[in-house]
Amino acid sequence: MSHSSPAQTSQPKPLNRPDYEAVQSLPEMWAIAAQRFKDVIVLKDPHRKPAVELTYAQLYQQMQQFAAGLQALGITGSEPPVALIADNSYRWLVVDQGIMLAGAADAVRSPQADREELLFILADSGSTTLVAEDQVTLQKLQPQLNELPLQLIVLLSDEIPTLSHPAYIVNFSQVLEAGANWDFQPVPLNRDNLATLIYTSGTSGKPKGVMLSHANLLHQVRTLDSVIQPEPGDRVLSILPIWHVYERAAEYFLFSRGCTQIYTNIRQLKRDLQEFKPHYMVSVPRLWESIYEGIQKQFRAQPLSKQRLVNFFFINSQRYIEARRIVQKLNLKQLNPSAAERLAAGLQMTLLGPVHALADKIVYQKVREAMGGSFKQSISGGGSLGMHLENFFEIVGVQVLVGYGLTETSPVLAARRPWHNLRRASGQTIPETEIRIVDPENRQPLPQGEQGLILARGTQIMQGYYRNPTATAEAIDPQGWFNTGDLGWLTPCQDLVITGRAKDTIVLSNGENIEPQSIEDACLRSPYIDQMMLVGQDQRSLGALIVPNLEALQAWAKSQRLFLELPGAEEKCPADLELTQLESKPIQNLFRQELNREVKNRPGYRPDDRVGPFRFILSAFAPENGLMTQTLKIRRPVVTQRYHDMINGMFD
Repeated sequence: MSHSSPAQTSQPKPLNRPDYEAVQSLPEMWAIAAQRFKDVIVLKDPHRKPAVELTYAQLYQQMQQFAAGLQALGITGSEPPVALIADNSYRWLVVDQGIMLAGAADAVRSPQADREELLFILADSGSTTLVAEDQVTLQKLQPQLNELPLQLIVLLSDEIPTLSHPAYIVNFSQVLEAGANWDFQPVPLNRDNLATLIYTSGTSGKPKGVMLSHANLLHQVRTLDSVIQPEPGDRVLSILPIWHVYERAAEYFLFSRGCTQIYTNIRQLKRDLQEFKPHYMVSVPRLWESIYEGIQKQFRAQPLSKQRLVNFFFINSQRYIEARRIVQKLNLKQLNPSAAERLAAGLQMTLLGPVHALADKIVYQKVREAMGGSFKQSISGGGSLGMHLENFFEIVGVQVLVGYGLTETSPVLAARRPWHNLRRASGQTIPETEIRIVDPENRQPLPQGEQGLILARGTQIMQGYYRNPTATAEAIDPQGWFNTGDLGWLTPCQDLVITGRAKDTIVLSNGENIEPQSIEDACLRSPYIDQMMLVGQDQRSLGALIVPNLEALQAWAKSQRLFLELPGAEEKCPADLELTQLESKPIQNLFRQELNREVKNRPGYRPDDRVGPFRFILSAFAPENGLMTQTLKIRRPVVTQRYHDMINGMFD
């Protein structure tokens, strides 16, 4: 990877791209890609047993064969959406596009979701066909599964079906076998046809089925090369849930450009980065935090003299990139520097350049090599990226672009560009997209630079919520403007800056409105805080629920000559013992100092932003315990309800 990539400032010339302008449906896109890139490897599933590797031609053939198998089993395209409840695998993609080739739409979700949520989706979508990960998934849905009007069940596995159910049950290979003996009949589709229902897990309330058309998803295929320009054969590491719109739209786009996708997972990520040397990776902030922590852990394991050298390099490189941002007019706090300020910044770059270059040769190059060494760009979405992560990856020469969007917007509305990577912003709109900032109360447009509610309009805006016209009318006004529910503002260059969620706002007893996200992001810079959620509605001050980083805390205690009997990564000890130790005065003082420092150092600090009381939680927020969505967003109302007594106790 070229170290100079983060400093790219000029937009590249348009490249020769496959023409998808006239395409009416996603299956038509695959027909073009299969012809254009037929011998290119499209998918690698190295952790499947046996491992799978397919070319574009082979994958498209399987999609057609699966579609023929569905037709042989009675799928005509006129029925309700086909429920697809499964996780990442090449077979998921075969089924997804096979369903569309057969003329139907799919309703997707992970089998890891709550049982009640999956049953709700099956009932709400009206599905008469279910494609399920395996028999364990079917067992999870019993006995209510027998009460649903299912006529056909397909196991994505090759298990021999044993479940007793009125529906006809077959497995993946049996559908392919049926398709091999069936004359496939292409089904004409247009852009207005429903392609998929994606049920938002949300942070509260019942899931809503987001109706995305072929036009919505093809918009992303046609326009995302305004952000990145992949080449045929470029390697993409896939780790996010395949059913989620962010990963899904990214995959459709990257496949349309002839890329090779490799499936990975958290356990294998470190090894796969080094083995497959990806050019691109689509991820969420939590993943970047994990990579950052892993690298920091390696730094902390070095001898003290080496740690001092690394710290020296990072301090000076931080000054170098801050000066470079001013020169390039990419400092959000100083968007229009004077000629004198740019000259001073340029001089600082000149003075610090040799130190930064030496650091790159000694330290940063090794970091890039540990991440594969071939990244062109990496894309982060699904939440804001902490400034410590922005700084770190810019320093080491790994270009991370941040985008913004929602399930309802297919999802990308805006994204940072390699040649205009304004940190702390969410980028400029992509083609065919409008953003408007309005007063949350009267919906009147606000002047540029003022914070307000973000409305969006464009080809990628959903058709509506499935069988829910009331919710649709609340989300999309008669002029087609979609209410994102997010707050933000626009820079003079039309970069969108997200400042929080309108519905996540904490209103203190003094009437001050607090947006928790940016304060939480600032506090997460502390190495001792793993996760955190602010509370304090109708209270005099903010409070916090904190999941501490026990490993970092143990190291700190050792340096202070304090004895803590805390568990290591593979150990467990009684929760009450841990909490008793965490309530000790030295640890309370440490966290008080960390919170005060990080909150006060964030831009735009106000006294009301100060975090008052806090309590420790030893069970991390996670999808498995229902405290996070599948896309790793904290479900604030759920956390508030679960820790109701603890929160109330803070303010007694």
